[in-house]
Amino acid sequence: MISYSTAALLFPAISLIMLAYTNRFLALAALVRSLHAKYLEHRQGGVLKGQIGNLRFRLKLLRHMQGMGVLSFIACIICVYGIYLESVILTEITFALSLLFFTISLVLSFIEIQFSNRALELELSDMEEQGEKSFVKYFKKRFDHRKKEL
Repeated sequence: MISYSTAALLFPAISLIMLAYTNRFLALAALVRSLHAKYLEHRQGGVLKGQIGNLRFRLKLLRHMQGMGVLSFIACIICVYGIYLESVILTEITFALSLLFFTISLVLSFIEIQFSNRALELELSDMEEQGEKSFVKYFKKRFDHRKKEL
């Protein structure tokens, strides 16, 4: 049987990850506003349009990350309630669901971090004046380069 202390271990972990996701959201929101200002100022395509597409995808990932974190928290609360009711089945199922939702949230976070790094690489390539004009072309170039190496 799962004890209160076992279920309680998830509370600080979920809370911390939700705080991190909130900070990530605030950073992305600031970046979107900054890109919007650049777009209105310059009305140029290229890397800026690639960054906008990247940001849209990252915001979707972040929404799903936060959603999975919230579901994890809710499942953990229900797990504690199941312990209170001494319902082994409810406790075990909700604890497993909480872990599953938390894991999915972390996997989505890992994917978002990868796209974040790619976006920074795109920005750097633009500043080096060697960058491609769009996000898609940039990744196509990277993929073609790797195929040639094989």
